[in-house]
Amino acid sequence: MARLPRYTITNQCQHIIQQGSDWQQVFFEEQDYQYFHDCLDAASFNYELKVHAFVLMPDHVHILATPSAPDSVSRTVQSVGRNYVQYFNECYSGSGSIWEGRYRATVLDEKQYLLTCSRYIELNPVRGGLVKHARDYRWSSYAHNALGRVDEMITPHREYQRLGATDKERVNAYRALFKQKISTETEELITDSTLKGWALGGAKFTRKIEKISGRRATQLPKGRPKGS
Repeated sequence: MARLPRYTITNQCQHIIQQGSDWQQVFFEEQDYQYFHDCLDAASFNYELKVHAFVLMPDHVHILATPSAPDSVSRTVQSVGRNYVQYFNECYSGSGSIWEGRYRATVLDEKQYLLTCSRYIELNPVRGGLVKHARDYRWSSYAHNALGRVDEMITPHREYQRLGATDKERVNAYRALFKQKISTETEELITDSTLKGWALGGAKFTRKIEKISGRRATQLPKGRPKGS
């Protein structure tokens, strides 16, 4: 089955996943995570991609970001991937790409899912059993968004800014959201939508995205169509 074209909608937030080929490990040492972070910081600035949340897992990466140009996402991911592969192969005597062929991404209804998806991303190390609490994992945006430790790469989304009138209020309000468990159903919906490229939102949102993008934004009904 032919893959759907990626979304190229400016100013519409996307959840992006880039994984190692066959889920191979792509980060081993602290310097690996730092190098990738620095590459992402530089590329997102160069290609006008506003990063709101991220996590670097041993074998994959999640990014929540808003493109300011139609090719912001693709050029950022390609730049980071290319530079990191060169670094990785030099450090570990490898050859060829270490990434799965395509990054996965979807657009999301920001009012409905922005803060939930941000928490979903920053809780990934907890779900993966790497740490007991999101604050214990260094390579995510949790420290910036929930603790106020500034990461210059992060641009606060307007939904995050609505959490309070000051930085302190927003940090405290965002951290309080982690007391609310994200349901397994919602976690699966975010994952499935991103991997398959379906818009993450209600019927009204998906209709809007289909009109803007000129492509299907939801899965076709399963089974044969009913006869008249």
